[in-house]
Amino acid sequence: MTQPVSAPPLTLLSPRVLIPFIIITLIWGSTWIVIRDQLGTVPESWSVAYRFAIAAVAMFALAAIRRETIWLPARVQALAMTIGLFQFALNFNFVYRAEHFLTSGVVAVIFALLIVPNTLLSSIFLKTPVERRFLAGGGIAVIGVGLLLAHEAAAIRADIGTVIIGTLLTLAGVLSASASNVMQASPLARAQSAIVLIAWAMLWGTIADTAFALATVGPPVFDWRPGYIAGLLWLGLAGSVVCFPLYFGIIRDAGAGPAAWSSVLIPVIAMGFSTLIEGYVWSGLSIAGSILAVIGLVVALRPKRAD
Repeated sequence: MTQPVSAPPLTLLSPRVLIPFIIITLIWGSTWIVIRDQLGTVPESWSVAYRFAIAAVAMFALAAIRRETIWLPARVQALAMTIGLFQFALNFNFVYRAEHFLTSGVVAVIFALLIVPNTLLSSIFLKTPVERRFLAGGGIAVIGVGLLLAHEAAAIRADIGTVIIGTLLTLAGVLSASASNVMQASPLARAQSAIVLIAWAMLWGTIADTAFALATVGPPVFDWRPGYIAGLLWLGLAGSVVCFPLYFGIIRDAGAGPAAWSSVLIPVIAMGFSTLIEGYVWSGLSIAGSILAVIGLVVALRPKRAD
């Protein structure tokens, strides 16, 4: 009997992957500026908790509209709880705090290194093959990220201790996000509805965020400025409800390593938004770094040569 031919794995160039990749890169490229405006009157922990409370409600509403089964078995619920802790609690609390010590541009650039742990952890735990062209493209992109970081670091007017703390907080966020990404690529996660799994993960993340906020900064604090509320809705709905299902869909279709390429391009997009909104001035380093990041992506995604 002839065995059925399995479909080839999807890549970032497949329309099913490329379209959501473009959407999340553009939206997340805008969120760094919005996050900075969230800092100030409201403690970071409460801003994170509000964001994912909004996102969790919207995700469950979406699941209900789609008539999906909401309840999860205990084993899957434990997975959702773990993803929620790493992705929607630890990751974002680290990142929001990092922006107190570093500029949003520096934090975004450091977060671009997500491609490294995503690729390594996927290879170790999921046995995902890593092709030479992907490594070569990743190496070029990392050099580009280094140039972007050098440019941004030169603009920091802070002591070395402040820079180190901000960098460590950002790297902790990177590792937390990477752990969640690899969990999303696991066979157990792939077998679940992405909408329902993310909804529960966001709920568990919100509970953890709220408990942490109460324990560290006390009762809830809110900023009734229209700008803060609009930013909260943008982060909770566009930046979370729209982007995370698309992002985790890319992880399932193409792998955690390729999905992390969005983090390489997001700083470039963020600087583009900053140019339009804040009058960001490009330097030789930032231009060269952006070009290398794009070249790295092209190298990593170039088609295999026919044998």
